[in-house]
Amino acid sequence: MATLYTQQDNNIRKTWFLMTMFLVVIIAIGWVFAQIYGNSGFLYVAIIFSLVMNFFSYWYADKIVLKMAGAVPATLEENRELFHIVENLSITAGLPIPKIYIINDASPNAFAAGRNKEHAVVAVTTGLLQLLNKNELEGVVAHELSHIGNKDILLSTVIVVLVGFVSILSHFFLRSRLLVRGDRDDKGGAGAILFVVGIALAILAPIASTLIQLAISRKREFLADASGALLTRYPEGLASALEKISKSPVPLQHANSATAHLYIANPFKGTSVSKLFSTHPPVEERVAALRGIVL
Repeated sequence: MATLYTQQDNNIRKTWFLMTMFLVVIIAIGWVFAQIYGNSGFLYVAIIFSLVMNFFSYWYADKIVLKMAGAVPATLEENRELFHIVENLSITAGLPIPKIYIINDASPNAFAAGRNKEHAVVAVTTGLLQLLNKNELEGVVAHELSHIGNKDILLSTVIVVLVGFVSILSHFFLRSRLLVRGDRDDKGGAGAILFVVGIALAILAPIASTLIQLAISRKREFLADASGALLTRYPEGLASALEKISKSPVPLQHANSATAHLYIANPFKGTSVSKLFSTHPPVEERVAALRGIVL
């Protein structure tokens, strides 16, 4: 039977599996590049870059995420209530107190990131602080701390860097192919096959990355909701917060497809496309699940 602890172990295994698969896929793409262009340098570059990106995604992904979100360190003088909430809930959860960041954005949202509980961060928007009351803010913070406690922040944070790099690589391939001169077309059928394979890899890589985000994110949100409700002993706080956040029409200024899965709610607002490719389960389902919890 699956438990919270088996889910935590699964998150760790998924992280290393994802990083290994990234290494293999990038090297494979590099080999295809090398065959198409007749230059083995592409393979060597792919190997080096895949190793470097795995290194950076593990050690520096949280800093990259904070930079992409426009987050700055919170100050105790201006965010005293937030500091107290994070501190109290961290102690209750038995977690080290994470670093707290503020995103100057009117859209209500929040996320947690980092490689482990000792190197974790929690970021909230100014819009969230203005919109929610204390009980609701506690619910959101408890949700984010649950991501830390459930050991899924490494997986979620690593995805940001790897997905972004795959997208850059695929765009590079599709654009650079347009610059290839006709002298590469004398390879006959083999050259044509390699070209088709290269195009397929370049197109499918970002799609595969999105599917990974969807598969990982939706399940983990329900788990963090439940864990957060148990932490505060007040499921209604988070349920009410999710309703308020979902009703806000303001999109996140720094919304990015690579980081969307990190946030407590879908950062994109107002389009059918954003709903179709949402990395989060419907708010109605999350609220219903929370209000069905009996403590």
